[in-house]
Amino acid sequence: MSGAGSQEPASGTALRIRVIGAALLLVLAALTWLKAPWADRQQAAWFDAHQALLPREPARDGGVTIVAIDQKSLTAMGRWPWPRNLLARLVDRIAQAQPAAIGINILMPEPDALSPERLLEQGYVTDPMLAATLRSLPTHDQALARSLAAAPTVLVMAGTPEPTGLPLRAPPITVRSVHGARDGQPPPMPAILQYAGALTNLDLLDRQARGWGLISALSTRGLLRRMPLVASIDGTLVPTLAVEMLRVAEGVPSLRLAVSGTDVRGLSIGARDVPTEADGEVRVYYAPHRSQHFVSAVDVLADGVDLTPLRGRPVLIGITGIGLQEGEDTPLGERVSASEIHAQLLENLLGGTLLRRPAWAPTAEAGLLIALGALLLWALPRWRPFSLTLLMLVGVAVPVVLGFVAFRTQRLLLDAATPALSLLLLFVTLMLLSLAESTRQRRSLQQLVQSQREQGARVAGELLAAQQVQTAMLPRADLLAGDARVELRATLSPAREVGGDLYDYFMLDDRRLFLLIGDVAGKGLSASIFMAVSKALYKSARLRAPQADLGTIMASANAEVSRDNPQHLFVTAFAAVLDLQTGALDYCNAGHDNPYRLHASRDARQALLRIEDGDGPPLCAVPDYPYLAGRCQLMPGETLCLMTDGVTEAQTDAGALYGSERLRQLLLRLQHGGAGAHALVEAISADVQAFAAGAEAADDLTILALRWNGPASAAAPADHDPR
Repeated sequence: MSGAGSQEPASGTALRIRVIGAALLLVLAALTWLKAPWADRQQAAWFDAHQALLPREPARDGGVTIVAIDQKSLTAMGRWPWPRNLLARLVDRIAQAQPAAIGINILMPEPDALSPERLLEQGYVTDPMLAATLRSLPTHDQALARSLAAAPTVLVMAGTPEPTGLPLRAPPITVRSVHGARDGQPPPMPAILQYAGALTNLDLLDRQARGWGLISALSTRGLLRRMPLVASIDGTLVPTLAVEMLRVAEGVPSLRLAVSGTDVRGLSIGARDVPTEADGEVRVYYAPHRSQHFVSAVDVLADGVDLTPLRGRPVLIGITGIGLQEGEDTPLGERVSASEIHAQLLENLLGGTLLRRPAWAPTAEAGLLIALGALLLWALPRWRPFSLTLLMLVGVAVPVVLGFVAFRTQRLLLDAATPALSLLLLFVTLMLLSLAESTRQRRSLQQLVQSQREQGARVAGELLAAQQVQTAMLPRADLLAGDARVELRATLSPAREVGGDLYDYFMLDDRRLFLLIGDVAGKGLSASIFMAVSKALYKSARLRAPQADLGTIMASANAEVSRDNPQHLFVTAFAAVLDLQTGALDYCNAGHDNPYRLHASRDARQALLRIEDGDGPPLCAVPDYPYLAGRCQLMPGETLCLMTDGVTEAQTDAGALYGSERLRQLLLRLQHGGAGAHALVEAISADVQAFAAGAEAADDLTILALRWNGPASAAAPADHDPR
């Protein structure tokens, strides 16, 4: 790089980082919407955290009672399996309480090995009279069949990966397309859990039951989060145990399955409509284990026990004895029996408390991620890192809060973990890119300073080349042309081909404008070279510490300029930083003429003000001088006018000076006329030229006028001078 014009604009850097960040944001949003496999584990953990923090309240009235064949019952009645006539007694005792339904979560595919006829078949009985007596007794399976027929019982089945050839019974399930069938064709088989066969009970028992429910379900990484409501066994639709118990309890003859194509939309149990996910499964909202919902089977069999609490309630008979079956883990961190899992699902169906993961959730989560990520991209070049970090933390908190509120109020499962982690990844990426660009720009600025020093050394070549270099170093006239907050106009007229005046302005960021005007003692080539070096060193000091106090910058520039000053020249300088949003003006004056402030008011009685504080000696005059900055507040429409002494020291051929009083009167007239920055600079230049009447300029002349129109939202272009 060989000059200021070759430095890449800060806006280009910000645009490049934004483009990379936007591309990453779109990729993350697409992965969120497409349900990427890597997000499945964290999503499941996030949903489990909802249940762990806000578990379902257990049903106090009308819940499901589990008659448990527990360790107490096994100790009292003997080891498992029990004779089925004993199981028949248990069913009869429960039926006396008139429950809504009795589910028996026990598979009985083979005849009872303890039945009397089995003893005869095995030749254990040799007494003819005893054998005749045993033949006259009903079998245990017949006794259980009679008990099943006399009560609203539901037996179970288990799905198998291979066909079994066993008889299969199931309630009628009609499939209805929510969009209507095409050309009278039946809806296709829904995409639900499928088994090739089923392990069922003895047909003698199955024929007497009123319902048949599936107990098979697939866990996800060891946890049962979702349960099917219906499944397919070799093309036959069968309900799950909880659904079948509810159907029998409410006396509903059949079930209705609503589908859209192959996606399941819901299951109707009489007047009760239960929405499902596309595969016919639902998400169980678990309640903590409560021993009050369990009754020991031996207590039910005991005479004189009050069975009134079972009246009108679903009752589930299940095995909970130690070592008889494996437990299931729930998102609450509890290990419970399979019967309790089915009971919890039935309570969800009864109370309408199933969790819901709506089909629109991935789209909403991806949209929220895009909105938060776009806000982060917008703030990246405008906000400081600390503010950006706070914005990122707020962005992470938003989906978390929304997720918990939706779960608490509507039982909706919205994934906040994936958008939050994606937003964090985007933030880290943007910070790394910004750090890399900052390092690159710092090196570029170092090269720029070195390049400007070399350029200053080449000024000795010829005056015309030096004049071109000096003109090229001035800021572009259109640098702020598109910014409605400010109007700026500057002019520099050297007394010779090149001069010792200087001015500069550039944006430190999107709201702070840096201004500099100076005057090197003397004129001509040596002054222009010193001017070039001084400006480069001052700009370098400003860019190295964009947030530093102007007094500190002025002191740093004083040290730098003095170091490269073999001819002991000195330079006056006035530097300022204007906040284009607030109008706050920070400044420091090193021996320069005090700037004028022209108020926006056109009242002729309004006095002309000057900035008279924040001053010190010229640069290179006093080593290590502690410069102090000043501050004032510009009002919207107020104009700041800076100039070198080439204005007041302009002379006629007769030696008469232009003078401060003539300048003050001109500025008062311009203030009363509401002149803008362009008009102000042109009027002063024209008046000086008219006064000098063609006389040779005694000194370089530089004028810089800046009018602050107010913040972008309040800037009113009505008083803007079109010139």
